[in-house]
Amino acid sequence: MTFLRPSRPLARAAWFAPLLLLASPALAAADTTYLAPDLDTGDTSWMLVSSALVLMMTAPGLALFYGGLVRKKNILSVMMQCITLCGLMSVLWAIVGYSLAFGEDTAGGLFGNPGTHVCLQGIGLEAGPGTEEVTVPMAGTIPALLFAIFQGMFFIITPALICGAFAERMKFSAMCIFMVAWGLLAYCPIAHWVWGGGWIMEGDYEALDFAGGTVVHVSSGVAALVAALIIGPRIGHRSEPMPPHNLTYTFIGASLLWVGWFGFNAGSALAANSLAVNAFAATHLAAAAGVVAWALVERVVSGKATILGACSGAVAGLVCVTPAAGFVTPMQGVILGFAAGIVCYLAVTVVKNKVGYDDSLDAFGVHGVGGALGAILTGVFASPNVMGEAGVPAMAGQVLNQAVSVAAAAGLSAVVSVVVLLALKATIGLRVEADAERQGLDTTEHGEEGYIFT
Repeated sequence: MTFLRPSRPLARAAWFAPLLLLASPALAAADTTYLAPDLDTGDTSWMLVSSALVLMMTAPGLALFYGGLVRKKNILSVMMQCITLCGLMSVLWAIVGYSLAFGEDTAGGLFGNPGTHVCLQGIGLEAGPGTEEVTVPMAGTIPALLFAIFQGMFFIITPALICGAFAERMKFSAMCIFMVAWGLLAYCPIAHWVWGGGWIMEGDYEALDFAGGTVVHVSSGVAALVAALIIGPRIGHRSEPMPPHNLTYTFIGASLLWVGWFGFNAGSALAANSLAVNAFAATHLAAAAGVVAWALVERVVSGKATILGACSGAVAGLVCVTPAAGFVTPMQGVILGFAAGIVCYLAVTVVKNKVGYDDSLDAFGVHGVGGALGAILTGVFASPNVMGEAGVPAMAGQVLNQAVSVAAAAGLSAVVSVVVLLALKATIGLRVEADAERQGLDTTEHGEEGYIFT
């Protein structure tokens, strides 16, 4: 008689089967009841996908977009900043950041109570004592933990955007400390003001910010400008050429950002519904209009439309429509994107050149300017077709509210950035030594090279 001998991997796996049953609640207690009567599986699925899309925006999206724009001796430093912030800010968000942003209102609406959800307390699965029933805390029709994870992806990409302003010259250690302090002292309070029940959301100046024009782009853009001014320009700025070393990477990164932005904006509907569809359409058309506008302006001014300009226009359109995506029609999204393409082009060419600051990768010119423009225009274009007749405020009053929110976010971000950066400058220092900067941060800060030619 012939016996079939199981393969060694299969035989070894059989030894671990009892351990797997013990380690997996789903296998060990198949009859567990999860108490989540309002859970919608479609909404939950969409928000899981949206969370992954927003994470993709930082790494690899932003890492490639920024990485292609720097000189080849600094590409790994940019990628290291992005991947490190994915880890660092995620842990910080889980420990206390989420609680500061979305915890119980405290200090007159200035920030959330840090103890409300410390270490994600109160939003995870909770088993009843002596029963097979597990309570699922909810945020609308999705688990509260999923809402926290989705918002945590915003906490990752916002400081990563700032890195574009000081690329090629800031110490890695100083960057890490600055981002932790800025995230807790600037981002979390601003998120609470606008989204978490703080003084802007519940007060006399309620602002419309669907997906982060003020919370994400204005706050990071202003911090980027402050950082560029305090750290100072790169060696050789305005005296020697510093062209992007790999626009292929920048194109790939911009394309990933465009796709990821659907999770960013349409995901902010927090459900798989018609509002998400509207935000999706408005987001796509704004990006498309941004490409067209930037390319047209380039063609008129210099006679050539460039891939860098097209990519920058797409991002500018996406930034501008972010606060408005859930409040305007798709065709109004075209207007927003077209306006952003023109205004941000002027910001990163005319304004930056005249003032002379070295915002290396135009974090302020695109995100700060584009975010502020989008926030103000949200007050102008908020549509009854999307919000309903009863939901549309008077234009003049809403524009004022939008301006107040922009000024408040910009003010706090600027103050926190100045204080933290000056403190770091006086202690551990902000930028690498001149020789290290000339050699490149890849080797001097990280001991690696992005390209090895033989």
